[in-house]
Amino acid sequence: MPPLPFKLNADCRHHIPKQKHKVTNWRDYDASLRQRGSLTVWFSDEAVAAWKAEPRTTRGGQRSYSPLAILTALTLRAVFRLALRQTEGLIGSVMRLLGLALAVPDHTTLSRRAETLEAPRLRRSSAGRDAEPVHLLVDSTELKLCGAGEWLLEKHGTKTRRSWRKMHIGVDAGTGQIVASTLTTNDVDDGFQVGPLLDQIEGPLASFTGDGAYDQEGVYASVAGRHPEAAVIVPPRSTAVLSETAETAPTQRDGHLQLIAGKGRMGWQKASGYNIRARVEATIGRFKQVIGDGLRSRTDKRRATEVDVAVHALNRMLELGRPISVRIA
Repeated sequence: MPPLPFKLNADCRHHIPKQKHKVTNWRDYDASLRQRGSLTVWFSDEAVAAWKAEPRTTRGGQRSYSPLAILTALTLRAVFRLALRQTEGLIGSVMRLLGLALAVPDHTTLSRRAETLEAPRLRRSSAGRDAEPVHLLVDSTELKLCGAGEWLLEKHGTKTRRSWRKMHIGVDAGTGQIVASTLTTNDVDDGFQVGPLLDQIEGPLASFTGDGAYDQEGVYASVAGRHPEAAVIVPPRSTAVLSETAETAPTQRDGHLQLIAGKGRMGWQKASGYNIRARVEATIGRFKQVIGDGLRSRTDKRRATEVDVAVHALNRMLELGRPISVRIA
């Protein structure tokens, strides 16, 4: 039996009726969707007030734009899928419409400052729901690099292989926000990025959920070393066997294998809560639908900044409002 039994008999699944859900807060969610395209959300009063850089007290040239100004410009670029020159034109038009006498960063400045810009990470407060342990869902996806398009490759028959970068993300299952992300080359194994993702998590971790690619001893060790009480929910391989200490000191992986032996793969998925991992796949789909499936920057540092800015923008969109749905059929 394959590791994902829900994909069995895919050619017959059209006979199974699809679930139906109803959004209970449609009015608020509809308003939040309109706000995502409003310039006042992204070009805020705080950004205008802190547009100019603070005076430098050390030797060297004086910067004209603060990190918040560069972040605002790159956020507009990510949200509206603009090139750097079009981003410069958009900011200039906004300045003129608002009647502000502020300098507009040119496209060269935006590209250069993106090399060292630190995008804000999602911070969890110590009160309310954010104080609860995080149920972390992890996955990865590939993002295309800018360059020759598919039409050019097909037209001229070039042998140049298209390049990719792999984005690894960690999603809070409770809030749907991206709480950790890294960008690597396409040959990096998913399990090797568990440590860097966990290092970005503040506060306790309740569970770590990933697909079969994370069925590695190093993954269990990384989670146990940082969050000993956290549950690791990863489907074992179809050829997996119990450890030598399964009878005396069973590991979490041994527990998964024993539960699969008793209830089967589908029973394990329901009992362990593995099905909630679909939310991280939905987040990846939302990233590619809103931001795109490619990277526009030319260097790895700028690409990492581009991903961080995009993650910051997606989290901001969720703060504006998210749907609350209930199953009706």
